[in-house]
Amino acid sequence: MQTNPLSTGLDGTEPAQPLALFIFGVTGDLTRAKLIPALYSLFVDGRIGDARIIGFARRDWSRDHFRSQAEQMIRGQRGTAEQRQRFLSQLDYLQSTFEDDAGYRRMPDFAEGYRNRLYYLSTPPDAYPTVIDRIGRNGLADPEPDGYTRIIVEKPFGRDLESAIALNATLMEHFEENQVYRIDHYLGKETVQNLMMLRFGNGIFEPVWNNRYIDHVQITVAESAGVGTRGNYYESSGALRDMIQNHAFQLMAVTAMEPPNDTAPDSIRDEKLKIIRSLDPVTHREPASHIVRAQYASGVVDGEPVAGYLDEDGVDPHSTTETYVALKVYLDTWRWAGVPFLIRTGKRLSRKITEVSVHFKHPPLRHFSGSRHAPERNVLAIRIQPDEGVTLKMNAKIPGQSGGARPVLMDFSYGTSFGSGVPEAYERLLFDAMKGDNTLYTRRDEIESSWSFIDRILEHWGTTDVASASAPAPAHAHALAQYQAGTTGPDQAHALLGGDRRRWRTL
Repeated sequence: MQTNPLSTGLDGTEPAQPLALFIFGVTGDLTRAKLIPALYSLFVDGRIGDARIIGFARRDWSRDHFRSQAEQMIRGQRGTAEQRQRFLSQLDYLQSTFEDDAGYRRMPDFAEGYRNRLYYLSTPPDAYPTVIDRIGRNGLADPEPDGYTRIIVEKPFGRDLESAIALNATLMEHFEENQVYRIDHYLGKETVQNLMMLRFGNGIFEPVWNNRYIDHVQITVAESAGVGTRGNYYESSGALRDMIQNHAFQLMAVTAMEPPNDTAPDSIRDEKLKIIRSLDPVTHREPASHIVRAQYASGVVDGEPVAGYLDEDGVDPHSTTETYVALKVYLDTWRWAGVPFLIRTGKRLSRKITEVSVHFKHPPLRHFSGSRHAPERNVLAIRIQPDEGVTLKMNAKIPGQSGGARPVLMDFSYGTSFGSGVPEAYERLLFDAMKGDNTLYTRRDEIESSWSFIDRILEHWGTTDVASASAPAPAHAHALAQYQAGTTGPDQAHALLGGDRRRWRTL
């Protein structure tokens, strides 16, 4: 009996070739929470076998200490004791600062015997240019004969268009574009990939995926957590830079893109780029009616009292950094003309959830509008996290003589249909980089185009270096709403939806 490859993770693909993987900034939180657990899962699944994983950081760790730390990181994961020990035996540690050329000159010794080399930048963003430059000037960017050299760069890719262009220029000085993998882990989530399958693999959706049938689209990236220990970083970022420019815009692009000619990486990325470039500048011309920014105050989350943003560690007590953004954007395309895309993201909201919901228009003749229970809009909701799945809301007649309608759900759950074998995002993306598949990675022109749009909003807010005296921020630029932690966000966000009974989806 043939099995669905989704039900067993990454089955159906050949293992990666032997490689040396260098993780720069290996002592950070990303390695502990995501990278080592993902690499171990790939090892247990047989996706990677002969590999050397070298941590590169300034802390005075030994190889044995790194292995001991990694053992804690994978505790509780599936796998036998023998598999754990075999995996840990492949780990090594190179102690060096990011500025010291001597550390980079030692890297070939650690990678001896491996012609394939993968670099992962898990450092603070301000260290990216230094690490990239040192890799290049020490001759470590050029591929070995019959091998590859690739580099994975974590977000953020700059903090505005100017810095993104500068970072890309540094990368291109030492690497070719096909060697560079800019990671957005949302694209590695199975449900995001399923968006394309849902649209292009089912005959019932694509014919109605346009402005004739769709009233609006909502994209929600909500978090119940606050900034935690990242107050200093968040002060220089904010919700618009941290979530909208990358995650939310990528979800929008996958939702709205035209069918690609084929499934080649650049064919898909070309179509995503067209969507980002089609963003209508009306959002910039009329920011007051298209953008809401806000900051969380103290409140209660999951039954526990939590501090407001201004009381978080590392945050300026007079900060105007936004922790919530809602946007109404339009796409200047034939398919989507007139359809608002309503995008929101925020911290300390009532629930952690990421989803894309497509809200269809009412039928042209509303025969049942006079009923006490009138039909609601049909809504197709794609849950990215948690509880990955898809629901379709439609109307059904209430049994009996009333003749009223009640919304009912058709619900598809990944956990129910495919079990627990669906790979985590970092598993998929790391394995794709090892295989040379950059479909789920973002290209430099996508990043620069999205920053070009975001910069105009930052100009209106007066929170970017590109604002100038000749183009002063408008009077409302610093208007910053407040919302209580543990709620769905500021009341002002409801005004973006307009009339005709539109409302934000319940978190």
